[in-house]
Amino acid sequence: MLGAIPYPTFRETTMPHNLPIAHIMQTGLLTCSPATPLRTAAARMAERRCSSMLVVEDDRVVGIWTEHDSLRVDFADPGSLTRPIATVMNPSLVTLSPDTPIGEAAVRFKNDDHHHVLVVDAADKPLGIVSRTDVVLRQGIEPYLKLRDVNAAMRPVAQVVAHDASLTETAETMRRQGSDAVIVRCGAALGILTERDLVRFIAHHPGATPVGELASQPLLTVRRDDVLIHARDLLIDHHVRHLAVLDEAGDVVGLLGFEDMLAGAEQLYLDDLREALEQRDHALAQSRKHLQLAERVIDSSLEGIIITDARTRIEFVNPAFTHMTGYTLEEAVGRTPAMLSSGRHDADFYRQMWEALQTRGFWRGEIWNRRKSGQLYLELLTITAMRDEQGEITNFAALFNDITHLRENEERVRRLAYYDALTQLPNRRLLEDRLALAIRHAHRQGQPLAVVFIDLDHFKQVNDSLGHALGDELLVQVARRLAAELREDDSLARLGGDEFIALLPEVRSPAEAARVARRLIDTISSPFTLGGRQFRIGCSVGISLYPTDGDDAETLVHHADAAMYRAKQEGRNTYRLYRADMHAQDSQRLTLETALRNTAETGDGLVVHYQPLFDRDSGQIRGAEALLRWQHPTLGMISPGDFIPLAESSGLILPLGEQLIDAIMGQLRAWHQAGLDPVPVAINLSPRQFWQSGLAEWIGRRLAHHGLPASLVGFELTESCLLDQSQAAAAILGAVTGLASELGLTVVAEGVETAEQLERLRPYQIDLIQGFLMGRPSPAATFADTWLAPRRMTADDASER
Repeated sequence: MLGAIPYPTFRETTMPHNLPIAHIMQTGLLTCSPATPLRTAAARMAERRCSSMLVVEDDRVVGIWTEHDSLRVDFADPGSLTRPIATVMNPSLVTLSPDTPIGEAAVRFKNDDHHHVLVVDAADKPLGIVSRTDVVLRQGIEPYLKLRDVNAAMRPVAQVVAHDASLTETAETMRRQGSDAVIVRCGAALGILTERDLVRFIAHHPGATPVGELASQPLLTVRRDDVLIHARDLLIDHHVRHLAVLDEAGDVVGLLGFEDMLAGAEQLYLDDLREALEQRDHALAQSRKHLQLAERVIDSSLEGIIITDARTRIEFVNPAFTHMTGYTLEEAVGRTPAMLSSGRHDADFYRQMWEALQTRGFWRGEIWNRRKSGQLYLELLTITAMRDEQGEITNFAALFNDITHLRENEERVRRLAYYDALTQLPNRRLLEDRLALAIRHAHRQGQPLAVVFIDLDHFKQVNDSLGHALGDELLVQVARRLAAELREDDSLARLGGDEFIALLPEVRSPAEAARVARRLIDTISSPFTLGGRQFRIGCSVGISLYPTDGDDAETLVHHADAAMYRAKQEGRNTYRLYRADMHAQDSQRLTLETALRNTAETGDGLVVHYQPLFDRDSGQIRGAEALLRWQHPTLGMISPGDFIPLAESSGLILPLGEQLIDAIMGQLRAWHQAGLDPVPVAINLSPRQFWQSGLAEWIGRRLAHHGLPASLVGFELTESCLLDQSQAAAAILGAVTGLASELGLTVVAEGVETAEQLERLRPYQIDLIQGFLMGRPSPAATFADTWLAPRRMTADDASER
């Protein structure tokens, strides 16, 4: 039994994609029973120009048969046209609720490859039906259609069949190609055969009928460069579904329908569809995903997180909170953050915090809190007030980081910048700041102050003999002793190496500063114990006074340094007050050092004198000692007593020593080449030269360079190389000479200037004598004329000639 509801007139208006499909559904539904013959149902659909037929049984929709299904009809078999519709219907019917957005319906059509969906109410009662065409006509794609041409949307290859092809063959072609229409060439004209036509032919035409007799003519056409909006208007105005597309030559190159236009416009309404999907099917999934993501972020966050209610009762804490505070979630929930209070902040601190939360909605700052263990820690805390739509606070969210170690590191960096890492005393930078401040204070109060420069004596020997580790320990002990002798208001700093400075504010007189210096010297002179060994060192101290010796930090330190240098020159382990004449001496010393540095680089002005060495018993010459002299072009002849200590303290003794050794070896070679018989020459080595690495190898290379035997060059070491204090007692002289005799060593007595001195040496086992009594130092030419004999000719010499 067939039933029908009046079919509404076609509406061309477009609607937003988020409107429900109830606005576009067709309420005039065609229905039939499952036993209805296919021919009868098709005739009904053709009469009503309807694209679908619902199959209903017991007031329940059990299937649907559509124009698209007509492609599966076997027109060659007359019996297939009389089958019950139940045997060819599609039982898989897609249903949607009437409030489904149009955009979502379009996605369902595309994804499910259906051509119709049934709109049902909550009780699954049919309300209407929506086809693909209904959706296409209401997608709001006019902007796209106005901007694009037909070529962008048409099907590139259109199916064209001859006019004498049978209906059966044509239906098979459409089914095989998956096409809803086919172009029929009817002589010079074109016609079209669609799915809707096939429904009409089921009732009235056999399968052998030529399609030329059945095709709709004439076929409306557009050119490929026409605007799509023009093609859309043709379809609507003529109530057709397809247009043939012609090229410039008038040949058919494609087919264009509503669905083709929709396919090209998908990008334009993609955002609307995404919004619809978020509001419907994916809304819950997205919410769940975001919630899970937020939970993972919170759980894995390195920041502690607290969520409280409006009354600051804790509702949630994350694992980082537990790690930093020691309180678990179960222990914290229901309590207030006051459980972490350290007691270090007063009520005013918390009052200002809550005022900021109420007025600005957040507070950020540093706060001391206490862990469950009782340990204090510093945290950087941010609190945010969370409000509802009415502006009322519903929750507080707090995020915090433990910055205790950060502050400790900052303090460590600050100490590295202003304090000596070894002794923990202020360094030069902090000393300069304190000294500048003390000078300003002394100027305002009209009070003097003293700067005390302290330099350890012979610290290098301690470092070289005991190692740097014990040397560092010695500096630490020295710092402790010095600090113990100073007042609370005094400052002690380490400049570097073995140099210290003490700042003494409010010193009433130079005598008071001298007493402090004496105490510092005495405490350093006391024995030190390092590595199980006990030994002594000393220190030299220089003192400058404000304002008599300077009125700025740099000048006072410089003058105290000059006074300390004078103390070293005048015996060490003592102190000196700065005097005005020291400035001139210091300037002279700087000039001399500059000149010496230039000479050390070039060797210009260096002169070697030679003092003979004699056998004590026979009086015969046995050798000579090389003595360095310096003849400067403007400063004149400079005493070794002036420039040798300067070379030692400035480090220039090494390049000067190399110049000296090279000059002596060159002179020995020159004497030999002049036919003289050279005597061995002894060269004095300073402690710094003696202890430098690679000395023996370097000397060997220079001997080879000059072609000299090693027997012509000797080296003298003063006892200061091994002991840094003079030993002049007769007992030591006897012990040394006796030991040398036992070891087969040659002993030289230097500085013999009188016959009395020579006589006093006779009891001792001394081999060689040197001094003014026997011969004075002289230049190389004078020494050769006086002491060197002509060399005996050898066979090698004769052969060379």
